[in-house]
Amino acid sequence: MNHKSKLLSFGLLNAVAAFPSLAIAGGSDRPNIILIMVDDMGYSDLGIYGSEIETPNLDRLAREGIRFREFYNNSISAPTRASLITGQYSHSAGIGYFNVNLGQPGYQGFLNRESLTFGEVLREAGYNTFLSGKWHVGNDSICWPAARGFDRSYGFISGASNYYDAGEYASDAPSAYGNTVSLVKDNQRTTLEPGRYLTNAITDNALEFIDQREKDQPFFLYLAFNAPHWPLQAPTEDIAKYKGRYAKGWDALREERIARQKELGILTPGQTIAERDPDVPLWENLTFEQKELWQKKMEIYAAMVDRVDQNIGRIIEKLKETGEYDNTMIVFLSDNGAEGGYTSLFRKRPRNGGPMGSAGSWEYQEQPWAYLSVTPLRQYKDNFHEGGFCTSFIAWYPKRIPQGQLVQGTGHIIDIAPTLYEIAEADYPSQYKGHTIQPLPGESLWPVLEGKEQVVSREEPLFWERAGNRAVRSGQWKLVSTYPSLQWELYDLSNDRGETRNIASEYPDIVDRLSAQYFEWAKTHQVIDYDRIKPEREIRVSAKPVQH
Repeated sequence: MNHKSKLLSFGLLNAVAAFPSLAIAGGSDRPNIILIMVDDMGYSDLGIYGSEIETPNLDRLAREGIRFREFYNNSISAPTRASLITGQYSHSAGIGYFNVNLGQPGYQGFLNRESLTFGEVLREAGYNTFLSGKWHVGNDSICWPAARGFDRSYGFISGASNYYDAGEYASDAPSAYGNTVSLVKDNQRTTLEPGRYLTNAITDNALEFIDQREKDQPFFLYLAFNAPHWPLQAPTEDIAKYKGRYAKGWDALREERIARQKELGILTPGQTIAERDPDVPLWENLTFEQKELWQKKMEIYAAMVDRVDQNIGRIIEKLKETGEYDNTMIVFLSDNGAEGGYTSLFRKRPRNGGPMGSAGSWEYQEQPWAYLSVTPLRQYKDNFHEGGFCTSFIAWYPKRIPQGQLVQGTGHIIDIAPTLYEIAEADYPSQYKGHTIQPLPGESLWPVLEGKEQVVSREEPLFWERAGNRAVRSGQWKLVSTYPSLQWELYDLSNDRGETRNIASEYPDIVDRLSAQYFEWAKTHQVIDYDRIKPEREIRVSAKPVQH
């Protein structure tokens, strides 16, 4: 726990000891907390961030709460979830690469016991703790949610899932992501009923947990949707809503998103926009048949985001129905940027076993539409340029978060844990069940959420490493390198959010200072040179594009 949260926690404990009646009053007023994470959604894919996709529920939460222009994840699923769930840098939590074991403590592929989950901390603080959706931080049953602090849980353990059991549209998909949907509920294997859509099922179980909670305790719900991660599958009625919506193509729609972002304040005056991706073909150069195929992909992707928003609306209605609406905090973000690359010899997907969008279909968004999703940023998932690891971020809690805030923010997923523990009045221990617990490196977001500051204040820069990619963020400065290159690039994000001007040669002193801080951080956070631990089969999502 950072020093601010420690002081708050100890102060509250002392106050309760001196005035026992405060324990009841404080406990009854502690909010429920719903933390919503989506999967592979780009920075601009919500209406309130400039999109044409219909997301009225999230847009309303943003208008009644706060949005950040800059909020960072770890650019790929398992490391992001490790940091989110524990509040630690991903290597410190044991998942510096992915949920595979590379034989080193920082790369063991599952959460270590020196890192506490928010399930464990909040349950100790008297919360009912629930998870519904994607786990992806430990495949073995001793690492499942039930073993890491969650009273109730439902979802899938691995990194991806079909959205329907395929039935008659069975394909030759590998069993890990294949024809059936492998689910776990309260530590027991279960299945997805024929015709049921997984996004709806994730919400159904979350609603069940809320209904069955202990009514005299607040609850924490981690709602981890896998949409809009591949495969592209959605209910037909949602796909139909977007018929023809993408006929203009990614070039024209990107310009429309940029215009809306300027109107909404997401893009501030004087900020740059990422240069056009040279690996994305011009829409006008495609044939009629190509345009028809590409449109369908984005219609389905939009439908998947739309269905997530509909289900968030169901959660909101449940809060109203149970009388919990006014005493609940909701936080929303994505685990990484949109997924680039192309389906090709370099990126194999199972053969389609059904019409695009249906059970058995295995299409994904691909780079041209990912280029739209990350507007106005550069690059994609698994890359440390802004499009890879900057997410839309919304926080809503009418009791404490003023309406309509839009701030720079510059928050990180390691900041969420200390924020939640502060509002939950939860003590973060130094010892837990025989293990020495690592302190939290993040900062509480509350000064920004309450409108007292515009940017999260921190004494140290933010750092990243994954599969040889590296980055540092310190104030206005961003240092980044992309594996296998070891060459640092430097950007001034105060005016170059699009990362269009590499100014490393102009500011060698800043490059030297930030790179020295990076190597010191790496030394103390179990980061190992990637070439020493690189697996035979690398898990990367960037792919060499095919020619169009």
